[in-house]
Amino acid sequence: MESYTGFAEFYDLFMDNIPYEEWSQYLISLLKEYGINDGLILDMGCGTGNITELLAKAGYDMIGIDNSEDMLAEAMDKRYDSELDILYLCQDMREFELYGTVAAAVSICDSMNYILEYNDLVNVFKLVNNYLDPNGLFIFDLNTIHKYECMGDSTIAENREEGSFIWENSYYADKKLNQYDLTIFAKDEDDRYTKFEETHLQRGYSIDEIKSALNDAGLIFVDSFSAFTKNPISDTDERIYIIAKECGK
Repeated sequence: MESYTGFAEFYDLFMDNIPYEEWSQYLISLLKEYGINDGLILDMGCGTGNITELLAKAGYDMIGIDNSEDMLAEAMDKRYDSELDILYLCQDMREFELYGTVAAAVSICDSMNYILEYNDLVNVFKLVNNYLDPNGLFIFDLNTIHKYECMGDSTIAENREEGSFIWENSYYADKKLNQYDLTIFAKDEDDRYTKFEETHLQRGYSIDEIKSALNDAGLIFVDSFSAFTKNPISDTDERIYIIAKECGK
């Protein structure tokens, strides 16, 4: 299954409700709190490069990886305009390769929820541990099981001048899998509409599963927060942040 193909061109249009500036400031504050003030940062599941660009503007040397060529094409268009020195690589997080180690790895916008199997999650974490500098930092966010339960079986639709979309959501509690079927109608410069359809699957993980996967991968669990705060996670959080550290190779 391929995701973010036809939708990639319109991703930023329909996701303009995400306050990327605020999200990046929170992420940068965490990096600095744990001593990552500069150096090489890996952005995993970088998408169209919104967070990658903001981290680069903050002075970090950035590598972005994503398995969607179409999303990376959008990211590289932004890089052309900003003239920032960012390296983008089309790679699957489950088997990515770098030329050397990085000071930190980050993954924002629930990219880790796209890893559907526990063993694959462990493998991703093992690769992160392998490519982190000694005591390097790993920060990632997750949509929670609670969020998926709240979304349940629902439909979201939005109509705009530039196009419209329909989001049909289903949650399978027994497998902790959330499926959303996207239908996008995008208007071109001739006022004609093109229809795109995509299906996305995400998995919810409990904090215990995340801690276990980090341990199995050799990473050290450091802390977890309710998103955009320093508060401990709770059962009502919809998004959480996890912080881990490298622990030997």
